[in-house]
Formats: sequence, structure tokens, C-alpha cells
Amino acid sequence: MAADFSRPGSLYGAIDLGARKQALDAQARREAAAQNPAAPGAAPEIIDATAATFTTEVVERSMGVPIVVEATVPRAAQVQEFSRAIEKLAGEAKGAWLLARVDVEANPELAQALRMRAIPTVYLAFQGQLMPLFEGPLSEPQLRQAIAQVFEQLGVALPPPGDDEATPQEPAVDPDLLAADMAIEDGDLDAAAQAFQRLLARQPGNEEAKIGLAGVGLLSRTLDLDPADVLKRAAADPADVALQLQAADVELLGGQVDAAFDRLIAVVRRTAGDDRDKARVHLLSLFETLPADDPSVAKARRGLASALF
Repeated sequence: MAADFSRPGSLYGAIDLGARKQALDAQARREAAAQNPAAPGAAPEIIDATAATFTTEVVERSMGVPIVVEATVPRAAQVQEFSRAIEKLAGEAKGAWLLARVDVEANPELAQALRMRAIPTVYLAFQGQLMPLFEGPLSEPQLRQAIAQVFEQLGVALPPPGDDEATPQEPAVDPDLLAADMAIEDGDLDAAAQAFQRLLARQPGNEEAKIGLAGVGLLSRTLDLDPADVLKRAAADPADVALQLQAADVELLGGQVDAAFDRLIAVVRRTAGDDRDKARVHLLSLFETLPADDPSVAKARRGLASALF
């Protein structure tokens, strides 16, 4: 069955090659500005936060990039190995998140405000919200796992560790992207998905392919749905999680982006276990249909963080 790309609210525009490239170029410029401009392998930028600068340097800055906060006593011997490990991970993140360090011995009022009970205590500042992560020094493997799990929950992709080599420059337009674009124009979603998957097999971190594949998946899931019927049944049965996921799909496809995201965040808030995880994972998949800097995505990430923590 061919997709009707002329329907109002179609995601064809969201997965158009030119639109994706513009959004991704803008994102790349912002990420480059957030990173330390030093050569690959250099020590990461560490934000030296104090009681006077914490709001500006950590809370407000986290609206643009996640910030892991290490509240500690730097001179204490028992935390120095941990501090070196977290610095190493911040360097590997290549700007996906930044490290802020708070000397609580020099800023006792900040330690009191953070309600610290142990050193170090690690927090995450994300989209203007501060949440505790863990207390006490962890080994590097434990720390790596803890940070990876937190960012996975929030849907923030981290680069693989240990790869500081410059990535060879790709052609201006990848042939698989062109193949996907042509397939979308022909209404052949299976061929489009295969083209995006081929590109992801070669370049697992390719954002254009991720956005395109997510958009094709959304279109495929909604081809045989009657949007009015789905929304009517979802309103009558809010406890049916599968139906709520379908309703979010048709809302997003119909251009009701905030409504779709709010629906799934509400499901996350009122459910637990497998149902909660299904809603969370589905919401993250819908994030991938839009550029990362879309205001609705940023707003929904804050809502998801609040619902999860």
C-alpha cells in the first residue's frame, strides 16, 4: 500500500533530505561551540562551579547541553581516582555532556542546598532541572555504566569511547540517502527503510538515517489506522497502553506534536513496569522523527525527565 504523502501533517517534510541537513548542520554548530576547541585527546573542559555561579554555569547552561555535576572535596585522597575517571569519561563524551565540579568544602552553602550526605555526590543538570544520580566513589566501569544508563533513559546518544580519530569526510549526499528519498517519493516505505538501514549499518551514528528511518517507521505504523477512530477509542480507554501508543502516532503524524508527546509522558507518569517502559521507549522513538533541536522535543525531554525522576 502506497503512503499518502499529501495528507495534512505528513512527515514527508520532516524526513526530507534538505530539511534534515539544515537541522543537523545547525545542531553540529551548536555542539562544536559547546565543546572545548582543543585538539582530540586533550583534557575536557571542566566547569568550576561555585555558589555564586552555579545557577548560570550549571542550571541555565544545561538548557543547551547536559551537565554532570561532581560535588566533592578535591583535596581528599579517597576521591581523586574517581575524579580522574569522571574526567576521562567527560573527554570521551566529546561535548555530548559537560562536567562541572563543585568544591563543597569551599562552598558549604551549596553543599547544604544540594542536601549532600557523602563525597562525592553526583548530579545531573538536564534542561534546567537538577537531579541526584548516586553517592560515593564508583570504579570506572561502574561509573561508565551508571552514566550510560542515565542518558539512555533520557534518550541522549553518547559517542563510543576511545575513538579520537577524525572521521573521513562523507560525500555531500550519500547514495543510500538519495535512494531512500526516491523511495519515499514513490511511496515505497520498505525500500526507503532498507536504504536507511544500509546507511546505518555503515555509519551507526548517522543522524540523517536515524531521523529518516524513524519517520518511515511512523508512517508504516499508521498506514491502516483511522485517526479519528483511534483517538476516540484512546479517549474512552486511557488504561490501554497499546492504544495510547497508536493515538500518539496519529497525533504526531497529524501535526499535533506536543499532544502526542504529552500523551506518552502522562502514560509514563501513571504506569509502572513493562507498561511504563513501553511508553518511554515509544516516546524516544518519536523524538527521533524530528530534528534534535525541535522545541517540542526539548520540552518533552524535560517532561520525561520529571516523570522518570
